[in-house]
Amino acid sequence: MLRITLSSEAYTGAWGDNSLVAFQNDGATLHYAGDYPLRRIQQAARTIQAQGATQVSLEGEGWSYERQWAFYCGFAATNKAVEIKWASIDEDELELLNARRRSADWVRKVVNATPEDMYPEKLAHDAIAFLNQIDGDNISHELVVGDALLEQGWIGTHSVGRASSRPPVMLTIDFNPTADPNAPVAACLVGKGITFDSGGYSIKPSAGMVTMKCDMGGAATVTAALGYAIEQGLSQRVKLILCCAENLIAGNAYKLGDVLTYKNGVSVEVVNTDAEGRLVLADGLIAASETKAPLIIDAATLTGAAMMAVGSDYNAIFGLDKALLQKAQQLSELVNEPAWPLPLEKWHQGQCPSHYADTANSRVQKGGGMGGASNAAGFLSRFVETETASWIHFDLAACFNDSPNARWAAGATGLGVANIAALLL
Repeated sequence: MLRITLSSEAYTGAWGDNSLVAFQNDGATLHYAGDYPLRRIQQAARTIQAQGATQVSLEGEGWSYERQWAFYCGFAATNKAVEIKWASIDEDELELLNARRRSADWVRKVVNATPEDMYPEKLAHDAIAFLNQIDGDNISHELVVGDALLEQGWIGTHSVGRASSRPPVMLTIDFNPTADPNAPVAACLVGKGITFDSGGYSIKPSAGMVTMKCDMGGAATVTAALGYAIEQGLSQRVKLILCCAENLIAGNAYKLGDVLTYKNGVSVEVVNTDAEGRLVLADGLIAASETKAPLIIDAATLTGAAMMAVGSDYNAIFGLDKALLQKAQQLSELVNEPAWPLPLEKWHQGQCPSHYADTANSRVQKGGGMGGASNAAGFLSRFVETETASWIHFDLAACFNDSPNARWAAGATGLGVANIAALLL
């Protein structure tokens, strides 16, 4: 194993003044002096991983929990396994690091999988298996597949996924550690599980479609967040709802101009089949509201507008409950998974008008027009019982990188998992 030590001193010497990494015969020293030390440690870890290292041992002084996790974020690779020996000797800290890694690694595995291998039913079964491994005694589930969705009124998920030969799925997982079947649901998680997004008849160009295996990042994130919270001692009942589909083109695909009427009575004109995530999430949010949970959290790779607004270092968060929004941002800083609130008010519900339905699913302008991320959140708010539940929406701008950069390997990052787990706890 390559030995990795830390130094708070700026480096001067053969590797170049102010170098982040200084190599020795049997290891390397990371020099994190300067602003944003956690970012510098992560960047140094990427440098070491780029040199071909796959096995490291973190040693010596200064390795706080946060610094060890920052190193791991940079050291994790896209298509090969890495081995890391933590510096921690405290058992509780080791347990937390290993639990967080298990959740982050699962997110990377399922999000980075090819769309041929990760289809709606496979995603659902992988989520069940992951949570059963953590606490199978308190997990139960229900799967609604294909035309059974339509029979139960889940029109959004069915419409988006019906053109694929691999049927759409709604998965509900019930984590109930109380052993009381009548125990109230304390929180409900909802995830967008579009395992591949062609854009439908509003077809994406190849450059925008090639990474659309990541469009189930929301489903992966909330599943991993539940697992991570369980490993940290979650003791209340929580339900998880994943709305999974492939958005493809065929003779039976849903079309622009179609009107979908949801179980809560809201009618939606489809003006863009590439604004499909909000159509499946609407089903999930209605189902979440039916549980009467006082807290509803949804996560989705929903809009390019959020990425334009906050970049790839932050997740965008939205909510009508300002206190909850502030809490989520505070927790994001605590777990070093930056999130930033963008505007959302009740009047955003009217920002996607339709002549033929209560609302359209987007605006006809490219990207949903000005304020697209807020308008999408406003659309979602129509499907939440916000009078009885506090609700927060994560638009996961930071959960996937199309290509490697100075701090991250290409693919899934896992950002958002610990933030959502902290909200549950």
